[in-house]
Amino acid sequence: MSKKEKRKSQLEVLKSIGHIAFQQKCFDIEQRLFGSPEWKRSSTVSITVSKPPELDTWNIIKRGWEEGKAMVVPKCLPETRQMIFYKLDDFHQLEQSYFNLYEPDPAKSVAVHNESIELMIVPGLSYTTAGYRLGFGGGYYDRLLSGFSGTAMSLALEEQMVESLPIEPFDMQVSTILTEMRRIDCED
Repeated sequence: MSKKEKRKSQLEVLKSIGHIAFQQKCFDIEQRLFGSPEWKRSSTVSITVSKPPELDTWNIIKRGWEEGKAMVVPKCLPETRQMIFYKLDDFHQLEQSYFNLYEPDPAKSVAVHNESIELMIVPGLSYTTAGYRLGFGGGYYDRLLSGFSGTAMSLALEEQMVESLPIEPFDMQVSTILTEMRRIDCED
């Protein structure tokens, strides 16, 4: 199965999860994240602003604000396939842009250097226990992670965990995956 077919198939799996079950899974994953040493020791956390059927990240952003963390979110630059991270202090700083994603409006936000990000929560559609992920396409995070020195973690529903994925030389691993059921410390 090609990456494109796997993406389509995984989106269908996510869409098939009932609303109540999905909300409970998101809550359980949030609790696992908030109790993790990576979250506790990080003052600057990067996360994407989710849209259905992705794992809900809005409450994670709010909790980060409550705890006084700098919550930073990416803006994609399709021409260069790069991302710039901006500090998010208020949801009114967001605009709908590229692929209808909620991204920071640069006119209302302050850019943050990647080196200041301690915990990067990396999105994806499918994951292996070795930390490889099937992203949404474009390779934005693989490019970024190749030079990232902080902690790269993913949050996933158990339905997103798979036995294997097509791995390419440029694919970068995350170090930890948190699901509603477990913590996975990734190793090859």
